[in-house]
Amino acid sequence: MARILVAEDERDIRELINFTLMFAGHTVTLAANGAEAVEMVEQANPQLIMMDVRMPKLTGYEACRQIKTMDAYKHIPIVFLSAKGQDEEIQSGLDVGATAYILKPFSPEELSRRVNEILQQADAV
Repeated sequence: MARILVAEDERDIRELINFTLMFAGHTVTLAANGAEAVEMVEQANPQLIMMDVRMPKLTGYEACRQIKTMDAYKHIPIVFLSAKGQDEEIQSGLDVGATAYILKPFSPEELSRRVNEILQQADAV
């Protein structure tokens, strides 16, 4: 399965994502904010990055922008997790390089299904 870096500042949501993805067979690295995600990307060497949009230190958008400037990691799909599904916000995420948006709240089944779809699309490229 895949190596996934998850950046989410809310501990309960971070733990739910971690449990869901590990249960599905993925290797998960957790970050508590956007700055941590950027610092950990090299060590985690992820095949997929999932980030909350609103986080302390660096927002998901800022962290995505920074990761997309790193040659070794700019091709990695980045998925934003957000409770806000307004078109402008989704467009902002896509503009900074996100591959997809998953709206909160989501069920563990939905999260696993979307992650597998995104990984399959990334493999097909």
